[in-house]
Amino acid sequence: MDDEAPVIYGLEFQARCLTAQAAETEHIRFLVGTQSLRAENQVHHIDFDDENNLINKNIYLHREGEIWHMSASTFDKSLVATCYNKTSDSKSEICGAIWKLPDDFDNVSSDDQSTSHQPLELLCHLDREDCGDLKSVLWHPIGESENIVALTDSHIIQYSIDTASSTAKMLNATPLIAGKSQPKLTCGRWNPHHNCAQIATANDTYIRGWDLRSMEQTYTIENAHGQLVRDIDFNPNKQYYLVSCGDDCRVRFWDTRNVGEPLKTLSEHSHWVWSVRYNHFHDQLVLTSSSDSRVILNNISSLSSEPFGDLAEKDDEDDDDSVHDDESLPEKSREPQTDGVIATYEEHEDSVYAVDWSTADPWVFASLSYDGRLVVNRVPRAEKYKILL
Repeated sequence: MDDEAPVIYGLEFQARCLTAQAAETEHIRFLVGTQSLRAENQVHHIDFDDENNLINKNIYLHREGEIWHMSASTFDKSLVATCYNKTSDSKSEICGAIWKLPDDFDNVSSDDQSTSHQPLELLCHLDREDCGDLKSVLWHPIGESENIVALTDSHIIQYSIDTASSTAKMLNATPLIAGKSQPKLTCGRWNPHHNCAQIATANDTYIRGWDLRSMEQTYTIENAHGQLVRDIDFNPNKQYYLVSCGDDCRVRFWDTRNVGEPLKTLSEHSHWVWSVRYNHFHDQLVLTSSSDSRVILNNISSLSSEPFGDLAEKDDEDDDDSVHDDESLPEKSREPQTDGVIATYEEHEDSVYAVDWSTADPWVFASLSYDGRLVVNRVPRAEKYKILL
């Protein structure tokens, strides 16, 4: 068996939401949310058996509407947040809720067995007051707090989750955009550095950093992309570095201490780039997915925390809270690696809206296209050995 061959799983409905089960460290698990207008929507709990190259699953009903965003809790593997489209006779709005997977969610079924469609258990709805449609829910990056942050069209809302009483208390709601004529927020990301007290948001072509304690703006990247910014992600091992992607088909790397010019620009995609993700452990590995139906894995060693590359060496003293441990490496010097595309994955036939790394295995990732095709892939073995040896 070729253990580098992709594993493909087909959903019954269209889908655009994918997230790794963040609070789970022993199993390679992902959650996928569907977008059906005519049938009850579903959350697929995917368990990847890497030894046998098989996908096991549980399917749960999400009865509130089509899922536009989904995120897994970082402190409780049974919790997941969704942003969903709620329609009535007079209006359509994007609402949010926290859900609990049924108690037997750890008992996954093989792909060829029938699976009972139990409903998700509603923990609580997320009150938005008059802040607009909910865009995303961001859990605390390292799971040390039960506080969450939600982004609406124009606001940041902070909540405190009480799982015992099944409530979400709104702590504050801060407007980030003044005036209804301003472009809406498109995405946001919680910064895992600086004591997890900052987030970044994007609207139109701008990226802005915010301090959650004072809600003051910490930096602005003007015209980060030529068109709409679709996604952003922070380097998990270097505190000032983030990556963005957008409708200009570009992927750009930034240092938030000096935002005048990007550190690097990638132009491998031929259509909108919807998702970008750093590897959680080896931050030279960067995944992107696009409406061109492709997923691209890049090696950006020149901007990584690994002990090679000019910028990495120059910034070692700056990144005091880096999680990378240089002492664990051999004493012999490492050969510099060249930035570039490691692999291009073309198993999809529709727009690839989401890609995410497994939290349990740093060499495994999943991608999801709108036609409901989930593909699980691995970093090529040759690249893995280059990093490890």
